[in-house]
Amino acid sequence: MGFTVVKGSYSQTFLRVGYHKIAEIPAGACNLSIQETRKSRNYLALQSKSGISIINGNWVIDRPGTYIALGTQLIYRRPNEIRSRNGESITAQGPLAEDVHLYLIYQQPSPSVNYRYNVPLKTHPTANPEAPSDILLLTEAVGPSQLDVRVDGDDVSNNHIIKDTSLTKQASSDPSVDSDSQSSYIWARIGHTECSTTCGTGKYHVLWKCVDRESKMTVPADLCDPATGPTNRQEDCHKQPCPVYWDVGEWSACTRKCGPGTQQRQVICRQVTRVDLDGTETSALVAADQCHRSERPVTKATCQLKICSQWEIRSEWGPCSVPCGVGQRSREVVCLSNQGDVDDDEECNMNLKPDALQNCDMGACARSWFASLWSQRCSAECGRGNRTRSAVCLADHATDLPLDGCEGKRPSEVTSCDSGPCQNKLEWYTGPWGQCSAECGNGTQTRSLACILTHHGRKEVVDQLRCSGLSEPVTAQLCRLKPCGVQWYVTEWSVCSRSCDGGYRVREVRCLTDNITPSDRCDPSSVPASQEECNKQPCGVEINPSCSDQYHNCMVVVQARLCIYPYYRGVCCASCARAQKTNPSPFKTNHIRR
Repeated sequence: MGFTVVKGSYSQTFLRVGYHKIAEIPAGACNLSIQETRKSRNYLALQSKSGISIINGNWVIDRPGTYIALGTQLIYRRPNEIRSRNGESITAQGPLAEDVHLYLIYQQPSPSVNYRYNVPLKTHPTANPEAPSDILLLTEAVGPSQLDVRVDGDDVSNNHIIKDTSLTKQASSDPSVDSDSQSSYIWARIGHTECSTTCGTGKYHVLWKCVDRESKMTVPADLCDPATGPTNRQEDCHKQPCPVYWDVGEWSACTRKCGPGTQQRQVICRQVTRVDLDGTETSALVAADQCHRSERPVTKATCQLKICSQWEIRSEWGPCSVPCGVGQRSREVVCLSNQGDVDDDEECNMNLKPDALQNCDMGACARSWFASLWSQRCSAECGRGNRTRSAVCLADHATDLPLDGCEGKRPSEVTSCDSGPCQNKLEWYTGPWGQCSAECGNGTQTRSLACILTHHGRKEVVDQLRCSGLSEPVTAQLCRLKPCGVQWYVTEWSVCSRSCDGGYRVREVRCLTDNITPSDRCDPSSVPASQEECNKQPCGVEINPSCSDQYHNCMVVVQARLCIYPYYRGVCCASCARAQKTNPSPFKTNHIRR
């Protein structure tokens, strides 16, 4: 047997609140699908042809579920998911055992329903049968005769007119209608239009017509006196109470701008109490337990406007900021949006930000004494005087340390010098130079001048004319309080690599500025030697037989100058003794001018 597919749709803008027939589905139909196109406060309803309610009949809203009726299984769904946009649906595999009537319970404007089913080719759906009275509860309409009736000037000849009583027994019930005995024509009330609603309190138009006083026959309206026309044009009509429904408010804003949050809405139980002729609804709040037949929509739900930005480590840890000691190292940490773009750090959770800086310990720094070269000039022209130099404590990476930071004895910065015996002679004596005009680098300074006679070790100031034959010292010169440039610094010589038969010793040479920072501007032609030969004498030095090395690497102890400690002198007795014999003075005093 062949089948044909029947499709239909139903949509209206405004309707009266209540039941409205959509279609009549014939017996034998199968693969039934009824779908409300969008979520609303309207409901679908089914009634058998025999008048038995199957789903949502007699103003009772049933729960979603499976219903066994009409010889098949009907599945009624009412989505309650927060973001679901689908409306109600009814489906059945079929075939239906008898005809069924499909209704819409109208409560919200612009309903829209689609339906489809398959029927055998010999079966034809019945078109627009009358609605069962036990659901629609409508008063019987007047027959096909057209009445010439006007209500507030509007033609209602096409409206359903509901009679009050027989026209032959009709009498005016409006006190405003003049029943003047002299008038042959009077206004007679003949009925009213349908109520504006099928439940709750509504309105209808009262219908009047002009009739002959005696015969009660209808006559043209202009024969009646307009001044005595009726005043009660509209009246209330009372129906059984409307069904209750859940009134769902709008969702509140999400509690979080990103990531999982929550939002809330108000859900209350309402009931339509009045519907005016223009479709305006009036509803009232009722107790929540009156809506118990339908599942209450949720009032709280999770929400997420967007995925939160997250921290990303983009690089490994960089090198430590110092070659020894404690420093810092860094890495790149950025805040990335869910699109992969770099965001401001404020967009990410600052409490979860990975460290971008970290302390690093490169181990203890090796520290050494560095001394500048001795001044070339003795402080005395004759007899004994002094020469000077500077000493600083430096780590391996040329960081200036406090003078007590180095181990071992600090190199002397003053040494004596002898300029030869003084003789009886005239000589110019110069006073101290005045303050230099420049803080560093080249400036000018002046000094006083006197003629001195040296006689048997005694010095006497004489007239400057007596020294006129001598080259007169300058009284003004360029000066430098401190060099703005650089000079060579050297460490002490290391222990000789051999105690006899010739070896080598080394020292560090560095070019430093006046601020003791590394520089490459020193004169390379005057760089001090960093290596020289030592202990060229033949071997054979006698050593106490009881003095022997007990440590396997005593050469390193000697080179590290650890023999100054009693412990190392004991475990490396022989090596330390040889080193002491070949290099009795731990310091080498050299001075090289820039």
